[in-house]
Formats: sequence, structure tokens, C-alpha cells
Amino acid sequence: MTELRQRAVREPDAPPEDKESETEAKVDGETASDSESRAEAAPLSASTDDTPEVLNRALSNLSSRWKNWWVRGILTLAMIAFFFIIIYLGPMVLMIIVMCVQIKCFHEIITIGYNVYHSYDLPWFRTLSWYFLLCVNYFFYGETVTDYFFTLVQREEPLRILSKYHRFISFTLYLIGFCMFVLSLVKKHYRLQFYMFGWTHVTLLIVVTQSHLVIHNLFEGMIWFIVPISCVICNDIMAYMFGFFFGRTPLIKLSPKKTWEGFIGGFFATVVFGLLLSYVMSGYRCFVCPVEYNNDTNSFTVDCEPSDLFRLQEYNIPEVIQSVIGLTTVWMYPFQIHSIALSTFASLIGPFGGFFASGFKRAFKIKDFANTIPGHGGIMDRFDCQYLMATFVNVYIASFIRGPNPSKLIQQFLTLRPDQQLHIFNTLRSHLADKGMLTVATEDE
Repeated sequence: MTELRQRAVREPDAPPEDKESETEAKVDGETASDSESRAEAAPLSASTDDTPEVLNRALSNLSSRWKNWWVRGILTLAMIAFFFIIIYLGPMVLMIIVMCVQIKCFHEIITIGYNVYHSYDLPWFRTLSWYFLLCVNYFFYGETVTDYFFTLVQREEPLRILSKYHRFISFTLYLIGFCMFVLSLVKKHYRLQFYMFGWTHVTLLIVVTQSHLVIHNLFEGMIWFIVPISCVICNDIMAYMFGFFFGRTPLIKLSPKKTWEGFIGGFFATVVFGLLLSYVMSGYRCFVCPVEYNNDTNSFTVDCEPSDLFRLQEYNIPEVIQSVIGLTTVWMYPFQIHSIALSTFASLIGPFGGFFASGFKRAFKIKDFANTIPGHGGIMDRFDCQYLMATFVNVYIASFIRGPNPSKLIQQFLTLRPDQQLHIFNTLRSHLADKGMLTVATEDE
């Protein structure tokens, strides 16, 4: 046995070709295990207590559990008050706030990547990340401007040219960033640089794309913006309250403080809240009308004749429930029925956005994305569920609510050549005549 051990020590571990390839691999880029071990060892900014000194002094006699409860409660009320203020200021301010939130969330996620890998001295990482953010925002907001401000764009020559070649310009800008990334590749960091390239693009997909959907929801009517966001906020608050006072059974290992009691209690509270909030908001045109741009006043307008979705209708109550409440019919807005779907998603599926964020933070051994809001963490900690909710609302509207928009069709029709307009007119006239609608309209005149 001793001879075998000595022979094994003297024998080479691998042929020269394998050793050469292994050396080359280490020169060209680090192995996955090396990258992971160094990433785990890389120091991240520690989570500090950013609670205002006034609150610290006022709550100094309380236990850490109750102190955290009061800090979270007070700052939650402050954020809700701020939410009401920006709603009052109108759609344009809301869009600006969405843009600011998007930029801050992107900054928090990219900063985590930079803090993990800054010891590698990767060239142009942050510069390229922000450049790609600029490119993607130019593309999405350019699409939005062309779609919702079509008349204004066609009226101004520079905007019309930018609109016509918008996608080509966007693609060119992205190609510039792509070429810059290729030129920045360093031989010893190839694999890690591609990791971070993917990191940036996944962040753009999660943050920028979904914040763009938030703005699209806003243009459908402020009620499609306010109700979903409020349902997520309500579920977050009520799940915390039920979990704080009644929580006993852990829900998921990713978030040890989450409990089944909070999860279930938050669900029922959110559904009731969604029904009540929808009933109140459905009676106001400023909330239910689509946000449109008025070319005469150069401003946004939210005035329209409410659709059937926001008109009270009588519904028959199932016989099983009639015996309990003693009513046979109930008057409701149809939107309230849709609000049940929204609140259900916000309370049952929405929290998985938070669980996803918790897993991400645990992977990098951090408590919060940032320390922007005392007791709450960073902006991304507050919007991890909101982005998932925004995507669902956009898909829900496209699948069950939205129909053809006559005003957009007319705008597109007016930009066609005269011969194309005449062809569409003749086709439409023949179609209406075949249905008998054109003759009736002529006789009425």
C-alpha cells in the first residue's frame, strides 16, 4: 500500500495536454466554483438602522419587536399619504413617479451586482448597465408616445421623423452598447463579464418592462392603476397585521416571518377591500375614463361617458347565499367582479414576487435591497410584488376588457394616402350597405 501511495504521488495527475488546457481555461476565465466562492466572500454593505432619531427616542422604551411594528406603521401611513398626493396631482405626475421608481429599483439591483463583483475590476460594467437602461427606456417610452400621442407626433416634424424611424434608432442604440460590451471583454474575466451582461438584461426585463406596463394600465383609466396597487398594499399590511398578532404556522422557508395565518387573513381582507374601493371609485369619471391626450389644450383629459363596466347593474344572488343574507338581488358595478380577480391575484400570487425577492436577497446574504425607507428597506423591497401585479393587470385587460379603440383607428386612417383612404371608405360603405345600416342612416337624415 505504501508503494502504491508513493507511486501515485510521483505520477502526474493528468497528461500534459490536459494540464495545458486547464491552465488555458484558468487564464481565459475563472471556473464557476471560483466565481461563486469569491462572490460569497465579497463584502456587501451591511444593513444599518436608518430609523429617524426622533422615532428612536420616542420608542426607546419598547422592545425591538414593537419598535419595528411602530416604525413600519408610521412610515406606511406616510407612504400612503404620499400615494394620495401623487394621485391628486394627476396622470403626468404619476408617470414621472413610475419612472423615478423604476430608476431607483434598477439602481438597487445593479448596485448589488457591483458590490459583489467590484473586486474583479470589471471594465464599463456600471456604465454599460445605465446605457442599456437608457436604450430600453427610449424604446418603450417612444412606443408609448407614438401610440397615445399620435396626433401630436404627426403635427411636429421632428417628432414625426423620430416616430417613423423609432425602432431602427432604438436597435442602433442597442447595437452600440452591444459592441461596447464586446470591446470591454477582458481575457481573464470572460465568464464573469457574461454573467453580469445577463444580470443587467434580466434586471431590465424585470424592472423596465413591467414599469412600462404600469403606464399602459394607467392609460386605460386610473382605476386600473390605483385598485391593483392598493390591493397589493392592503395585502401587505393585513398579512403583516394578521401574522404579527395571530401568526403561529410558518408559510415558506424563504421568508421565515411569513405565516399561514397572515397569508389567509391578508387574502380575505384584500378581497373585501378591493370590493369596497372599486365601488367607491367606479362612481367617478376621473377614475374610470381612459387617460387621453387633448390636442386642443395640450393636456391630459379623463372625461368620457362611462362604459357599462362602470354602471350599476342588478345581479341575482345564489339561493344558497339568499337564505343567509335575506336578499335576492344586489346592485353592483361590473368592475367589482373584476376587482375580485385582481385582489385574489394580489393576495395569493402577488406574494410570490416577494418570495422571489427574498430568495434573491438570501443568495447574496443581504437583508434588504437598500436602506432607503427605514423599517421597509429599499424601494425594490416595496415594489417586488407590484411589478408582478402590473403584468397580470395588463394581461387581464388585454384578454377580458380591451376592445378596438375607434379614436386610434381614425388617427391611423387620417395618416394614410388619399387613395388608401378612399379605398377604405368604399370598402366600409359597401360593408354597411350589405348590412342595411347605411340605408337606414340615410333615411333618418
